[in-house]
Amino acid sequence: MGLLLSLRTMATDSNKFQAIISHCKEYGFIFQSSEIYDGLQAVYDYGQWGSELKKNIKDHWWKSMVQMHENIVGIDSAIFMHPAIWKASGHVDNFNDPMIDNKDSKKRYRVDHLIEAKAEEMRIDGRNDEADGLLDQMDKLLAKDDFDGLKNLIVNQGIKCPISKTSNWTEIRQFNLMFSTQIGSISDEAEVIYLRPETAQGIFVNFLNVQKSGRMKIPFGIAQIGKAFRNEIVARQFIFRMREFEQMEMQFFIRPGAQKEWYEFWKNERMNWHLELFEQQGSHNPFLEAQVKQKFRFHDHVKLAHYADAACDIEYDFPIGFKEVEGIHSRTDFDLKNHQEFSKKKMQYFDSEINQNYIPYVIETSIGLDRIFLLIMSEAYTEQDLSTPEKQDSRVVLKFSPKLAPMKLAILPLVKKDGLPEIARKIMDDCKLHFRCFYEEKDTIGKRYRRMDAIGTPFCVTVDQQTKEDNTVTIRYRDTMQQERIPADKVKDVVLKEIN
Repeated sequence: MGLLLSLRTMATDSNKFQAIISHCKEYGFIFQSSEIYDGLQAVYDYGQWGSELKKNIKDHWWKSMVQMHENIVGIDSAIFMHPAIWKASGHVDNFNDPMIDNKDSKKRYRVDHLIEAKAEEMRIDGRNDEADGLLDQMDKLLAKDDFDGLKNLIVNQGIKCPISKTSNWTEIRQFNLMFSTQIGSISDEAEVIYLRPETAQGIFVNFLNVQKSGRMKIPFGIAQIGKAFRNEIVARQFIFRMREFEQMEMQFFIRPGAQKEWYEFWKNERMNWHLELFEQQGSHNPFLEAQVKQKFRFHDHVKLAHYADAACDIEYDFPIGFKEVEGIHSRTDFDLKNHQEFSKKKMQYFDSEINQNYIPYVIETSIGLDRIFLLIMSEAYTEQDLSTPEKQDSRVVLKFSPKLAPMKLAILPLVKKDGLPEIARKIMDDCKLHFRCFYEEKDTIGKRYRRMDAIGTPFCVTVDQQTKEDNTVTIRYRDTMQQERIPADKVKDVVLKEIN
């Protein structure tokens, strides 16, 4: 089964996304949650290699955001929080999406999703200008909360329900996206609380705890990685939009009035982080760098969230089109000011440099971990035709950066005898304390190489009869498939050089 996907017809742009989804399941990256019970819509489990890749992405973000900044620290706040927090944050009153129901199918849809799908149809037909105009019209109507105008736009464009194929729509209504539950041992006495729809509020309510205990001086940031939950009515596109997801956020606290400068600073910092993520193993090929840059763009928000005075998204060109992977928001003092009002506790900071008390303003960077996972999979997934005049051949390879690859090194004895497994195990023991290694004896060496390509392992080491004579091994490089002999005791150093 390991080579089935490798031998399929080479994926085109239109079916690459489905090929990635299939690959994720076949090779242990992502599974449908509760699959033996027919699954749970828009909820996914990360498998053995997916969980490793996810951890490596988190570690990379944490190092770049926290370890490399002296004025940014991290916390890990609880998922359950006092329900008044969500009233203060505006989520109870404002965390809504415009929805519309089809009277025939009884299905409910997000208005923007229906219109975006129509725009995508236009692009497929080559009507790009019409698609841009439709989305621009939608953004303007959403910014004004013009629900009558949005419904007219849906009707006039002939947008139909994918299930019933009719345009028999209800009026547009708002739908709150928060999950609620109860806390308490007795149902009648239980208090309604919410699963957090974002991790940011855990940072805001701990602002003074962190500032005072850490003796932090403005400007400084607080970072967090954690789960969030949103009751998406139309969750779709694999792990791109899920009901349970993970965020990597940083809230940067600044003096009032400095928000424009810091907003531009963090916009550039975060875009550079994404571009640097795709430097191809130290390559500085100007053509490749230009290609990568074309896959990212900024998208300024037309309709601002209730807490923001400026906001933009960093979008990446997925196989399904440009989609948001990270948001940068100037949140003003909205959150801290409201928490001060609702909690009756001061959320002010004394700035000794200007001898003034104030509620800090905030610049937020918020990246969806699951989306950056999908971005990295999309960028890494490569189908190669290796056919020669004598033989048909192909492979699927995941060209992860060695730093992010779930498995760094595969150690493969050529045969299961003659003392080769013992030598291979010694190399394994020497390396596994420093990075993730994989040991395998089964199947031909060619099949084992293909399996390692399919999970993105950048280095394979083969132990053969020559190893017994001169203590050298064959190291194979994933992307080029080139091989060379190196001393067995240098394997660890070769891999460490690439991943550090």
